[in-house]
Amino acid sequence: MKYMLLMGGTQASFDSMNTWSPDEIQAHLNHMDELDGELRESGELVDGLGLAPPDQAKIVVAGDGGTPEITDGPFPEAKEFLAGYWMVECESLERAIEIAARTSAAPGPGGAPMNMQIEVREVMEAPPAEEM
Repeated sequence: MKYMLLMGGTQASFDSMNTWSPDEIQAHLNHMDELDGELRESGELVDGLGLAPPDQAKIVVAGDGGTPEITDGPFPEAKEFLAGYWMVECESLERAIEIAARTSAAPGPGGAPMNMQIEVREVMEAPPAEEM
């Protein structure tokens, strides 16, 4: 089964990374690289990337006649945003949760686990064409 692991963030947590030492940033990146490498090696990693900051986001809604109506970034009242994602293919929800917990524990300031919120959602798949 495929699962999407969604890493949430807040503007405050994103901004606080500017105060981290180079060693703290490198430890955080090393944790993510090691996890990604293990998932690649096991064949469980389908894809995963960090996303640009929310101030670079565009919200698009189809207007009259399908013409795009574009708003910059998340809505101003939004306090949380999607920071990155992993798509994994693994045997069970329990394994996806295990991967999410390891992701959540990436080190932050002083090497302490950040305990970031990671949302785990199964990816819905269409039935085979012959069943439609």
